[in-house]
This record gives sequence, structure tokens and C-alpha cells, in this order.
Amino acid sequence: MSGFRRFLLRGSLVDLAVAVVIGTAFATVVTALVKDIITPLIAAIGGQPNFETLTFTVNHSKFSYGDFINALISFVVVAAVVYFLVVTPVGRLLDMLTRKQAAIERDCPACLGTIPIAARKCMYCTTDLTPPATTAVP
Repeated sequence: MSGFRRFLLRGSLVDLAVAVVIGTAFATVVTALVKDIITPLIAAIGGQPNFETLTFTVNHSKFSYGDFINALISFVVVAAVVYFLVVTPVGRLLDMLTRKQAAIERDCPACLGTIPIAARKCMYCTTDLTPPATTAVP
């Protein structure tokens, strides 16, 4: 039973559960945004007040494509929000951290381990190193 308890309380499982709950709530908000604001705006321009009722018939078979249009608009809105509010800021943050790390670290030419930029000897393979020309050595 303790193994099952450890499984349930692992960080990744708890994080996943939180992500699912927040994602579900976010999807509800986006669906309401599309249904109550974006669809009426498109309807004001295009003249169709409700996409849910859009259908066509082929050989006495009725195809409802209005819900698909609403779902497609929801997907595009979710993708845009995730890109502009999550992916772009995280990418910028990672770029800043990488730039900062590059300024204080370099790779050892012998073992390719990451070492401080002013190191005279590699801490991994003990190769004697010359500091880079751009760094002043005391």
C-alpha cells in the first residue's frame, strides 16, 4: 500500500492532475468566450447569428458543421493564448538564462564538460587550460 501512496503523491502525477483541472477550467472559459463574444462578432460581420444551426444535406443525410466551426474557433483561441501567454514568455526566460549561463561557463575542449569560464584546469578531466582571451586573468 505504501508503494501506491508514493505513486499517487509523486510530483509529476500531482502536477498532471493540477494541469488537467486548470486545463478543463480554461477550456470552459474559452468555450464561453467563443460562444458569447467571438461568434456574435463574426455573426455581426457575416450575418449568421448562430453557427450551431449551420447544416447541409446530401442524399437525405443532414450534416451539422456549425459546432465544428465553433470548436475550430475555440482551438485557434486556445492555441493563440497558450502561444502568446505561455510559450513566448517561457522561451524568452530560457534565452535570458542561457545567455547568462554562457557568460559564466564554457566547455572543456578535452572532455566537453561545462566548467567556469576562468578555470585553468578542468574539474572533470584535469586538463590544463588557458583562459579565453576575452577574460582577464588575475
